[in-house]
Amino acid sequence: MILPAVRDLRLVSIRRGGTLTEIDHQFLALWAATCAEHVLVLFEELDRGDSRPREAIEAARAWARGETKMMLTRAIGGHAMGAARPLRGAARFAAYSAGQTACVAHVPEHDLGAAAYAIKAVAAAAPEGQKRKAARAERDWQRRQIPEHLRTLVLEDQDRRSSICWSVFDD
Repeated sequence: MILPAVRDLRLVSIRRGGTLTEIDHQFLALWAATCAEHVLVLFEELDRGDSRPREAIEAARAWARGETKMMLTRAIGGHAMGAARPLRGAARFAAYSAGQTACVAHVPEHDLGAAAYAIKAVAAAAPEGQKRKAARAERDWQRRQIPEHLRTLVLEDQDRRSSICWSVFDD
């Protein structure tokens, strides 16, 4: 569960009653795509024949460019999560990260789902005794990728929702 019971209106699009502009919604999708793509290799090493997670990342970027409709993008995200379900470990989390990325088009708050699953993927791939260090390094890398004008918003959201995102954003 990565969505809060109480929504932050700063992360709800204007057309749905919040204050998030369309361009900032698109920037969140692009940031999520960057996070998911960073760990996609952990899925593709296991199954190069399944393109659903890569297609989800590409769909999110296409949506952000205005080239794809939200409903199609969200559906592609669901297919990527379908690729994740039978798997375990890093590959599963990487595919979920990609699926969450495409779902940002529907609900902007899925951006943290993409980021959190990417952190979980890196931690799962790390050797015993290095998992926490690897997770923090991935989290810190992701934070450097946040668009500067959204940095405060994303970091505040990470603080607010870390407990429902497996505490991956905590220090």
